[in-house]
Amino acid sequence: MWKTEDNLISPATLNSIIEDEIIVLFDCRFDLRNKELGHQQYSQGHISNARYISLDDDLADKPGKRGRHPLPQRETFAAVLRKHGVNSDSYIVAYDDSNSIFACRLWWMVRWAGHERVAVLNGGLGAWTQANFELTTSSSEPIFGNFELRKPLTRQVEVQDVQSHTGTLIDARSVDRFHGQNENMDHTAGHIPGALCCPFSENLDKNGLIESNGKNFKNISKDDDVISYCGSGVTATHNILALILAGYDEPALYAGSWSEWIEDPSRPVATR
Repeated sequence: MWKTEDNLISPATLNSIIEDEIIVLFDCRFDLRNKELGHQQYSQGHISNARYISLDDDLADKPGKRGRHPLPQRETFAAVLRKHGVNSDSYIVAYDDSNSIFACRLWWMVRWAGHERVAVLNGGLGAWTQANFELTTSSSEPIFGNFELRKPLTRQVEVQDVQSHTGTLIDARSVDRFHGQNENMDHTAGHIPGALCCPFSENLDKNGLIESNGKNFKNISKDDDVISYCGSGVTATHNILALILAGYDEPALYAGSWSEWIEDPSRPVATR
């Protein structure tokens, strides 16, 4: 068993413990433009014992003024975990096939619910299959779990906190979206003034593994008070995990992110 402070797990380690009843494995595959695709892919093949969890249905509230993927109520999320068989002593593992961005959202939310025993499968489904480990199409209905909320292990801020923040603000979106050159998700292009562009993709090595060298954050001091955001609070969690792996104190998540920021036209927008 990996240590509770380990936020990543390798395919080999997961394969060695996958039949342990204490493991709860979540398939987080999702497509922002085809919202049924992730579940379809799960049905066509997934890691043994994995349960499917949806970004829209399970990891977010309804879109609106709070952004495209606002956080649900903590108790609502706790009920989702119980439905999938999560207990107070469960070890949760999350994976996807999208550079771990949706897995990182689940990782962050589990810790937001106060549960330390959670890890992201490093390299996701691609690393699993590349290691010649099998997939299955079978699934079973889990027994209802006894998970209960505890004090959050994360930091979270609201839009007013971002407006008054005097520390470092980092944006996990691509460079072109940050500069407003290619906005393909939201109705307004640009970024929050004063933010640094730290694309989540820079956290990955050539094999899609999340690195711990912190190369994406070379302009950030370990003394900085950091807030992480993105388009809708998903890839921002990827940067949070990468910063923790690189030895930084945990940044705060601005979950509403750009998609909430632009819902009020009085909030400033930058493109440089």
